[in-house]
Amino acid sequence: MESENIFNFIVSPTFSGWFLFLKILFIIASLVLFGFIVFVLIKTSWLKRLIIWDWKEFFSYKPYGVRKVLKTWTKVTKHLESGLESEYKLAVTEADSILNDILKRMNFGGEVLTDRLDKLTSATLPSLEQVREAHKIRNSIIHNPDYKLSFEEAKRVLGIYEQAFRDLELF
Repeated sequence: MESENIFNFIVSPTFSGWFLFLKILFIIASLVLFGFIVFVLIKTSWLKRLIIWDWKEFFSYKPYGVRKVLKTWTKVTKHLESGLESEYKLAVTEADSILNDILKRMNFGGEVLTDRLDKLTSATLPSLEQVREAHKIRNSIIHNPDYKLSFEEAKRVLGIYEQAFRDLELF
């Protein structure tokens, strides 16, 4: 009996105008919120990380982003062809930056590459000591503008970084 009274009250002609207005208001609010959710999913990388990256890794048998690293590495090695010491220094600093980005993506914590290298073990990166030596050379290049870097030294340092990338199974 009580439920009939409530139903009659809701469907009564005096209430239908307000009820229709509330329906329209809630439908509009729902559409706006749904549009916002879609917008956020498109603009953030959350959906990409959740679905797209996993599928790319699954079908290519390589970690996501390896193609970009290879393209960047090719640019780094082309710096050696110039014959200029400044290009050698640029190649070493870029190789160090690539390694830093990779370790950051692999969730090795720390503010700088030195902190990330401290979290690694020789089981994770067998060429760890050589990488530390290469990073010291990079720091010398950055902090000492008069640091001399020969072609042979630059080639050796880039070889160390390349071996580190191989140890991390990027190449």
